[in-house]
Amino acid sequence: MEIDHLLPIALNGTSDEENLWLACPQCNRAKGVQTRAIDPDTGRSAPLYNPRTQLWAAHFAWQENGLYIIGISSIGRATVAALRMNNEWVLRARLVWIRAGIHPPVE
Repeated sequence: MEIDHLLPIALNGTSDEENLWLACPQCNRAKGVQTRAIDPDTGRSAPLYNPRTQLWAAHFAWQENGLYIIGISSIGRATVAALRMNNEWVLRARLVWIRAGIHPPVE
C-alpha cells in the first residue's frame, strides 16, 4: 500500500490527512491525477469514489465470492474502470486470499 492524494497535488490537493488514503500501487498509478472518469454503462463522467466521505457498499459489491469488484453506481463503475480494479495482477492476489479464507473482507 502507498499514500494516495484523493485530490492530487497537481490539482491543488494538499498533504493534509483528510486528503490522504492508502491505495495499492497499481490503483494509485492508474488513478494518476484523475478525479473523474467515464461510467462505462452511461458514457457519462462521474467522480471517483472518495473513501473518506462515501460508503464502499453504496458503490461496490463483490462478485464470484470476492474475486471481482463490481460498480453498482456510476461512481463505482467509473472508479472500477479508471483504477483497473480487476486487473490480472489483483485477480491473482485475490484468488490466493480467497483460498486462504481471508477474503473478501467483512464489512
